[in-house]
Amino acid sequence: MKSIDNRSEDSSVTVLAIDTSTAAFTAAIVRDGIRVDSIISFTERNHSVRVLSEIKELLSRNGLKGKDLDAVAVGQGPGSYTGVRIAVTAAKTLAWAWNKPLIGVSSLKALALGAWNSLREANENMVPDRDTWIVPLMDARRGQVYTARYSADAAGKWETVDGDGIRLIADWASRIEGEASTDSQVAAIWFVGETAPHQAAIEQAEQSGTRLRVLACDMNATAVGQLAEHRFRQGERDDVHGFVPNYTQLAEAEAKLLAASRGE
Repeated sequence: MKSIDNRSEDSSVTVLAIDTSTAAFTAAIVRDGIRVDSIISFTERNHSVRVLSEIKELLSRNGLKGKDLDAVAVGQGPGSYTGVRIAVTAAKTLAWAWNKPLIGVSSLKALALGAWNSLREANENMVPDRDTWIVPLMDARRGQVYTARYSADAAGKWETVDGDGIRLIADWASRIEGEASTDSQVAAIWFVGETAPHQAAIEQAEQSGTRLRVLACDMNATAVGQLAEHRFRQGERDDVHGFVPNYTQLAEAEAKLLAASRGE
């Protein structure tokens, strides 16, 4: 996806977007790339208790029903194993019940885009011809993170440098710092999302004049809707029945069972 700012001249598009890949349950109504309304709540990952009632309330207070939507968007993961399943199940159910297209997007990409939107709003004097690397982080425990890397600029570029994966934060931060130190096109590097558990590792990775910056932030369903709208306008849809979460790795219980079956 070369730019998230390019829009077709088609009719208006309204998307309901949800994500439960992190400790936050977030939902948003996005129309033509602009947030109409949104909610965020923290229920210790027990999102299933409130997800449908919160969505109903969000739609109701904006005078909307399922028939008024053009698509249902969902963060596909990676992230919390149980959390991702909740959002995906809810989105599939609503898309099927309302007979609306289902569109999944990477939760990491949405986390990165939400942070980038905030950074652009706060920094009006960005150098337009230099890149910013956005590195989303979700804690995966034991020094590991779900992460990816994106390259953006003030002119609207948005490109994937490294796709979704689970990586050791110490090695990952050192690699990114090393690559940036030899790339004069990189103006800044931002680690965003669940950064607090990994602050020390990020700081230790800084070896050159390249400053590794940190922005702690929560998932924002508005970004899920913006990414999904881009896919929608490109004619892309996901199969409601075949759509599955992107876990990136096996759940811990499944990993132990697999190791036991192998005698490890």
